[in-house]
Amino acid sequence: MPILPIVQFPDPMLRRPCLPVEAVDAGLRDLARNMLDTMYAATGRGLAGPQVGVARRIFVMDCTWKEGTPAPLVCLNPELRDASDRLVTNTEGCLSIPGVPALVARPEWVVLRWSDLDGVTHEEKLDGFAAICAQHELDHLNGRLCIDLMDEAARRAASPALATLGAAA
Repeated sequence: MPILPIVQFPDPMLRRPCLPVEAVDAGLRDLARNMLDTMYAATGRGLAGPQVGVARRIFVMDCTWKEGTPAPLVCLNPELRDASDRLVTNTEGCLSIPGVPALVARPEWVVLRWSDLDGVTHEEKLDGFAAICAQHELDHLNGRLCIDLMDEAARRAASPALATLGAAA
């Protein structure tokens, strides 16, 4: 499958809220396969529609493939149904913002609902890295980036790196 170009910060595409996926067809199935291939080629663990220039509510993720156990997931029209009140802070990377680690606090666990490529609705409690990854990718679908969640000191520290990508923080 073709490797898709990854949209880079500060491209305005990354700030656009995405429209729902209306129907699953051959084109969407190809897109999902290409997104997974692109994510693996870029050594990422998640990739959202706007990161490949598609303003639709689709993301792919695979939190375990780097440990040797691939578990690819395609999420269509995902939504958070519940989230922990307890926040955990982790460093996140983003394929669209290379070289800029973001220290971000997010809910410890989430309940995510999504549809798959067969039209089956799933709802699952995710924790650990899966919760972080799903929240990160869902943010992309809403036009929000991990750098938006950094505290002021972290944003100031990242400002030079962000400027080299084409925009000041």
